[in-house]
Formats: sequence, structure tokens, C-alpha cells
Amino acid sequence: MNNETKDLLVKVPQVTAIFWIAKLCTTIFGEAFSDYVFFNDYLGQHVAILLGLGALGVCLAVQLRVRRYVPWVYWATVTAVSVFGTMSADFLNKDLGMSLAESTSILLVLQALVFTVWYRTERSLDVHTVSAGRREVFYWLTVLFTFALGTAAGDFAADSLGLGTLASSFVFLAIILVPWAGVRFFRLDEVVAFWTAYSITRPLGASVADWLAVPAPYGDGLQLGTGPVSLFSGLVLLVVVSVIAGLHRREPAQRQQPEPHRVG
Repeated sequence: MNNETKDLLVKVPQVTAIFWIAKLCTTIFGEAFSDYVFFNDYLGQHVAILLGLGALGVCLAVQLRVRRYVPWVYWATVTAVSVFGTMSADFLNKDLGMSLAESTSILLVLQALVFTVWYRTERSLDVHTVSAGRREVFYWLTVLFTFALGTAAGDFAADSLGLGTLASSFVFLAIILVPWAGVRFFRLDEVVAFWTAYSITRPLGASVADWLAVPAPYGDGLQLGTGPVSLFSGLVLLVVVSVIAGLHRREPAQRQQPEPHRVG
């Protein structure tokens, strides 16, 4: 199998700058929109989480069915995971009565368990090897737990540790630079660096969203409201994914262009 055929079978995007921008957008939107729906008195938390689970189920069914990376399908699934992951963490705290420390610890153990089983089964956690089948299932389980864990960890830092949402945002921003520095200066394994950064984008985005959106008397930031922040961040996410889809459409044409002939 040649490299081009392998590329077509991979179900996830290349990890570039715009990938991280889109990932951060999904975390901000997912946090704000989940709070808007989950804490809506007219809807109710149980109905909200069932709707979130249903949307995730539909998106995952489509994503698992397609045989290659399709930007709109992939990022819709990530967004659905973001919303449901946030609701799941909030459900543990608000409905089941777990403390933020307990839910963060439990979700951390579950994420580590998925990583362990995935590696022992497939001998690789490299996202560039994620194709249809078992590896993709492991991938989406990991993504789900990173989102739920990130929500719990963000709230734990802001509330339990008393940092507040703004300080938490800067703390997680500093932490996310660690794997980048590790790869650049200390030869840190790129797969370890990727999953570390991927996990930290969630509490970073959640802290930013809460700082922007959560209204009084619960918020300690701009208190713009979860509805307006959901709308604005959702529009930004649509623009970013549109750009990604446009770039993706150009890739096959670029592969088919012949190499320029050199003179001399």
C-alpha cells in the first residue's frame, strides 16, 4: 500500500495550526452551549443530556460509516462530543453529587485506562494511524474522556482551587506550551505531546468560555451569557471548518499536479 492510499484511509485530519484553532473553537462552543442547554429550566437537565447523547449518537454513526476523513462530518462529531462531554461532567457534579476533585480523578483514571487498552491492543496511539475499525473506536472513546475530563478539571481549578476562570485560563495556556517546548527542545515523543496538548485544550477552552459567558451570580468574568457566547463561538467554528473543508478539497488536486520540469 503506497503512502497516498494510506492517507486516504486515515479518518482524522492532519495536525496543523488550523486543527488546533478548530479544536479550541469546539471546546469554547461546547462549554457555552452545553451550559445554555443543560441549565435551561424550561428543558431540564435530564432531557438536555438525552438530547446531547442522541446528537452524539447520530454524528458518531455517520463518522464511523464514512470510509475517509470528511471535514464537516469529523468536526460535527467533535463538536457533539464537546457538548455531551461537558454535560456528562456537569451531570456527575450536579446530579450525582460528586465533588469536582472526585469527578476529575475518576475521569482521569478512565482516560488513562482507555489509553492503556488502546496501546496494548494496537501498539500505537498515533492519530496518523487511525483508520476505520477498532482504532477509530478507541480514538473517539479517548476524545470523549478528554472532553469530560477537561470540563471537570477546568471547574476544579476555577472553583475548588479558587483560581477563578481568568487565572485558570492563563494556567492552562501555560501548561499547553509545555508539550510544544518538549518536542522542540527536549525531544519529547510527538504522540505523547499531541495527546497532552489535546487534553489540555479542553480545560483551556472551558475556562475561557466560562470567563466570557457564565452570568451573575455564578460568573466571575465578563458574564456575557451562555446564549450569546454559544452563538458567536458557533459562527466562528463554522467559518473555521469552512476554511478547513476548502483546504481539504484542494489537496487531491495538488497531489495530481505533475512535478515541474527542471531546466538544465
